[in-house]
Amino acid sequence: MKSTDNNRWRTIDIVIASVIAVAFGVIFWAWGTVWSVTESAFAFFPPAQAILYGIWLMPAVLSGLIIRKPGASLYTETVAAIISALLGNQWGGTVIVQGLVQGLGAELAFAALRYRSFKLPSALLAGLLTGVSAALFDFFVWNSEYALGNYRIPYALFTVISSVILAGLGSWALVRALAPTGVLDRFGAGRERALI
Repeated sequence: MKSTDNNRWRTIDIVIASVIAVAFGVIFWAWGTVWSVTESAFAFFPPAQAILYGIWLMPAVLSGLIIRKPGASLYTETVAAIISALLGNQWGGTVIVQGLVQGLGAELAFAALRYRSFKLPSALLAGLLTGVSAALFDFFVWNSEYALGNYRIPYALFTVISSVILAGLGSWALVRALAPTGVLDRFGAGRERALI
């Protein structure tokens, strides 16, 4: 019974997950511009541009580390994708399904750990799995017309690397930086700040 109570969402969980989602929805929209502007910088090897990908995966990992409840990663990544679509990104509504798939990757990582471990290895695993889910989605949806060996596979590898570094390590570092400020005191991440 106690684990069910621990998994029940509080009002503050919904509010903070929504704030993270909306903030990252705007970041996603702006990051689309960064993506477009940097295309020429990666003309030497276009798949390498996916090294920037991890920003789009951060809310899934970040919310999982803060909220620590089933559905947090899935919710925030999907809502952020909806916000970016509503703001008018260049990829249209397809990003909503993409956000759902990406959120599912991080959700699987936290579920595999039974929503009990939120240290650096957990963040890296969530980054890895959300990167794999993103890479698989892109592999079949956005990149299906490209050559396998010289574009699709390197693009997928850069996506996963970026996700582990930016979404996994980056989210963990952000939680670690926020915890001492007291803003996370209503969450396990804030109460464990001395241990992070």
